[in-house]
Amino acid sequence: MKPVTGTDGRTLFGQVPFTRLLGARREFSEGGRARLVIDERPELGNVIGAVHGGVLVTLLDVVMASAAVSLFDFARTAVTLNLNTSFHEPGRGRLTADGEVVQHDASVAWCRASVTDAGGRVVARAQGSFRYLPLPLPQAA
Repeated sequence: MKPVTGTDGRTLFGQVPFTRLLGARREFSEGGRARLVIDERPELGNVIGAVHGGVLVTLLDVVMASAAVSLFDFARTAVTLNLNTSFHEPGRGRLTADGEVVQHDASVAWCRASVTDAGGRVVARAQGSFRYLPLPLPQAA
């Protein structure tokens, strides 16, 4: 696999194959806060007819990392060090993930996030820590 690279760190989110496969859309990411939205689709479902928990965990993970990198104007990337998730309700319909940085230093961000459904019900919550890394450089052809 090749890293996702580009000259503008703000555009890298839209180039990540996995988030594109899920159909996740970033509404904003600025000042240590971020929001992602996803719509349920049959291929994202689980046995009870809700969005699979792995999709929810991915949303929580990515929205927290997106909030973290916004603090450095997308000049860095962030990788997950740990992630703790709690599920509250089955996720159905349009799901919104909101994440925020609670604390950070030059190398690590500590974040929290939640996913809500269209009715405002909390579907899942998470907290995690993220290590800042340099953006990957384009590889020579």
